[in-house]
Amino acid sequence: MVRKHVSGPFVLPVRDLIRKPGEMREFDLSVPAPEKWGEGVAFIPASGTVDVAVRLESVHEGILVSADVDTTYEGVCSRCLTDLTHPLEVEFQELFGYSGDEATDFQVQDDHVDLENLVRDAIVLSLPFQPVCQPDCPGLDPVTGEKLTENTVPETQIDPRWNALAALTAPTPDHDDEAARPDADDTEKS
Repeated sequence: MVRKHVSGPFVLPVRDLIRKPGEMREFDLSVPAPEKWGEGVAFIPASGTVDVAVRLESVHEGILVSADVDTTYEGVCSRCLTDLTHPLEVEFQELFGYSGDEATDFQVQDDHVDLENLVRDAIVLSLPFQPVCQPDCPGLDPVTGEKLTENTVPETQIDPRWNALAALTAPTPDHDDEAARPDADDTEKS
């Protein structure tokens, strides 16, 4: 059997852990993201630093991987379009099964585990869908497009298409009431 040498920043050796339940190893990795991770308004830029604290534990079924990931994502505030940078912390745990054993999503291959897909998926799934620069970001003024401050409240403008409806609700003199009311002169004569 020919063993190929696999390397990469997220590849960890497990030869000394295989089929030795109870054995454990810990690693601290600081790796640049190999490419941009994430799409849309929040992402980890290519070469952005990803710090991973990993614990590998040998169990009967394979190698149990527990990891804490710290990184920083970049993006744009979804309310005011300001550029932003925020820290991101993610935890995950996954079992890498031994090849030939029960089917698992991940396998120990050639005496190593490759964490790149796990780290990438954990980060991308934790990125905010609509990041904000601050929790109470007021956003942009819908008319001017300028960033609103906490003290400014946008003036509510009525859509010009509703002007005809607004005219119907405006107060108008009621001519029917005047016609139904007896004339003041007629009541004095009687």
